Amino acid sequence: MPLTLHVDTARWRDHLRAFTESATPDIVPVAKGNGYGFGNAVLAAEAAKLGTSTLAVGTYEELPDVGPGFAGDLLVLTPWRPWSEAPADEHVIHTVSRIADLQALVERGGRPRVVVEIITSMRRHGIEAAQLDSLVELLAGVRFEGFALHLPLAGDHADEARVLATAAFAAVPDVPRQLWVSHLAPPTAATLASQVGGEVRLRVGSALWLGERGALHARGTVLDVHVVRRGERYGYRQRRARRDGTLVVVAGGTAHGVALEAPSPAVSARQRMVSVAKGGLQATGRVLSPFHVAGQQRWFAEPPHMQCSMIWLPSGVTPPAPGDELDVDVRFTTTTFDRIAWS
Repeated sequence: MPLTLHVDTARWRDHLRAFTESATPDIVPVAKGNGYGFGNAVLAAEAAKLGTSTLAVGTYEELPDVGPGFAGDLLVLTPWRPWSEAPADEHVIHTVSRIADLQALVERGGRPRVVVEIITSMRRHGIEAAQLDSLVELLAGVRFEGFALHLPLAGDHADEARVLATAAFAAVPDVPRQLWVSHLAPPTAATLASQVGGEVRLRVGSALWLGERGALHARGTVLDVHVVRRGERYGYRQRRARRDGTLVVVAGGTAHGVALEAPSPAVSARQRMVSVAKGGLQATGRVLSPFHVAGQQRWFAEPPHMQCSMIWLPSGVTPPAPGDELDVDVRFTTTTFDRIAWS
């Protein structure tokens, strides 16, 4: 019962090449989590085709997925901790975000390759700028590959990046002036490189893999279609139909990530109003599905099941037939497809 990602292969790969070739800083593709809907092994192979020298992964557990398809360096974005294994692999670059962790890594020996993350206004991981001068002696025990900055998505953080990079290179002189940065536009990253007199490695995920959305189409296969009369029961919860209609059973459920949402930031008045409206509809048992029939987004008949969903069509709407595919709006970073169809 396939939920399928259809890819216009030529259009998608043209975008990948254009993005990589037009960006002045070195691009470091990111393959992590569900691989942005493609899977990390697919992205590793695509990164190799692009000729990039380094691929970033989210965790150490993701390294086996990308290793067979990518022969270059592998940067692990999640900071190393003393309870983590440190793979004895010359291609692996560790991220360190605490002085105590750097000390522990040095004590293990082997002079591992290391990127030191500096804390930003993101406030997630990183060493405080005021503590950077204490790194000098410890860095002698590793192969230092540069500093890392994980910047917030919201707002312009070019000045923050410049200030932190300048402070880092001043506090730790005589090291490679290399900076690994996330969430900067390529032109901004190029400007940053000239300002700090170093090399910027721009880590890119969504803008690269999902930057040409017109080449990507998610579709669920219709599995069954049932006419339901007013008052008849249906579904796991045996609701009664309020009116005549049709139940469309379509591939794509919670196991795929369909209808699973991250909490909304709701920072604007409009976003808060939308959240309130959705909550009110859900309280009455009405939730819009991400599936489209006859050019319109349709309601769930009941909450989605693990591998399929039941969609309600009012009478008068011509239903699809089993085997047809329905367009479905999904968040690619939370969706697991049954298959990818390359065209």
